[in-house]
Amino acid sequence: MKIFFQAPAALLALALAAPLTARADDANGFGKLDPTPPAGLTAEQIVAKFGAREAEFAAARENYTFRQSVKIDTLDSDTNKIDGEYQQVTDITFDKEGKRVEHVVFAPQNTLERVMMTPTDFDEIEHRLPFILTTDDLPKYTVTYVGRQKVDDLDTYVFDAGPSHIEKNHHYFQGRVWVDQQDLQIVLINGKTVPQDTRPGKEDLQPPFTTYYEQVDGKYWFPTYTKADGVLHFASTRNGMGEDIHMRSIVKFTDYKQFRATSRILYDGQDITSKKDPDATTPPPAPPK
Repeated sequence: MKIFFQAPAALLALALAAPLTARADDANGFGKLDPTPPAGLTAEQIVAKFGAREAEFAAARENYTFRQSVKIDTLDSDTNKIDGEYQQVTDITFDKEGKRVEHVVFAPQNTLERVMMTPTDFDEIEHRLPFILTTDDLPKYTVTYVGRQKVDDLDTYVFDAGPSHIEKNHHYFQGRVWVDQQDLQIVLINGKTVPQDTRPGKEDLQPPFTTYYEQVDGKYWFPTYTKADGVLHFASTRNGMGEDIHMRSIVKFTDYKQFRATSRILYDGQDITSKKDPDATTPPPAPPK
């Protein structure tokens, strides 16, 4: 995001908040992190398996309609009341030819006065907040096993993930990933978008975020809720002084409905697409209140 100045040509982006001020493993509902190696499989085998599962689920999500709700606020530092807001609700659907389309159903007047949305912000909402780490994506990342951890009712493997190399004009996720031990799919992430543009006068940075996933139709773990909240620091402003702005954003992905069924779930060479009872869902990690 970028900051507004009276002179349109003078733009400075929001700086990144302090590093992950509320680590997900410190929140309620998280058990103690067990650093012992996984049993029965190596960490490398788990990564390969969940990459394959993620590829299947990524393809499945392309066959679902859903609603995407975005709300980004700035808050007054003295009163903690909202003093600017961007909001948009979009239905992701298909046209008569089966092509994916976006239909904005709610977009009140943008009242953000101190910051502005950038193309990187919209790209982050579409690609990194609903993070999926598929087999094709794995060569782009370094994935390190951290341990095992209970997340509400789920037993998970925990990994740290970040780009193995940076390509020009590309952005990546960097942070922590929780993978369900049974389904071998991501159920929670906590991190930030990298790289951040830190060039003086041209900064375009985004705050850290946490995304929760829920089980859809008894077999697909889809992203449903993202929250970022923190005090962001401007390195400098037009008058040469730094400035802190409290930013809060919430993105929801709701009303998932299958439009067409063309995907199969393969696990160890077995088709398990219909293995689970669609009405028997696993409780997801609880998002913050």
